[in-house]
Amino acid sequence: MSAHPPRAWIRLPSGAALDLINPAPDAWTDEDLALRLARTYRWGGESRWAWPLSVAQHSLLVLALRRAEAPQPLSLAEQRAELLHDAEEAFLGFDCISPLKRVLGEPFRAVGERLMAAITQRYRLPDWTPESHRLHKHADRVAAASEAVHCTGWSEHEVRALLGITEPVLAADPLQSRYGGSAWEPWPADRAAERFLAELRSINYD
Repeated sequence: MSAHPPRAWIRLPSGAALDLINPAPDAWTDEDLALRLARTYRWGGESRWAWPLSVAQHSLLVLALRRAEAPQPLSLAEQRAELLHDAEEAFLGFDCISPLKRVLGEPFRAVGERLMAAITQRYRLPDWTPESHRLHKHADRVAAASEAVHCTGWSEHEVRALLGITEPVLAADPLQSRYGGSAWEPWPADRAAERFLAELRSINYD
């Protein structure tokens, strides 16, 4: 057996390298994170539109939903937690659905958790409380139900019966009022990266 610990290096858009097995919190730039999330697609890359839906756009949607539903304004740290809740997927390179995560097992879970720990340290993310996690998961699943129908092409019946999501499917796109464009249309990667990066920079200071 090798005496060296396992490593799995990836090249980032900035030219930096990140070890997926032992990620350092300073190994990437904010631009790296934004662009890789914009190039990481939800729903297996399936789309009714010209572009698949990126994790960057999904993250902005979840943040918008949490802001709209919060009984009082979210702190900057709480907003970062919402925006970055799937940030490890930028480096894993795909959005793995929960049933597949269970099949892939402990090694995959451990890699994802180490990446998320580095992200948590880098961006000073707060721990979820039972209530904040409940509210987050509700927003995340509302986003998922709405994306499944409007972006991917599942029917509302299939969302309930096959995907097991019981949260409502929204008619109005919460991002349209801010960014314009057609409701629920996935953005090109460069546009998704630009909008994600601008949001991250606006909330990355306490």
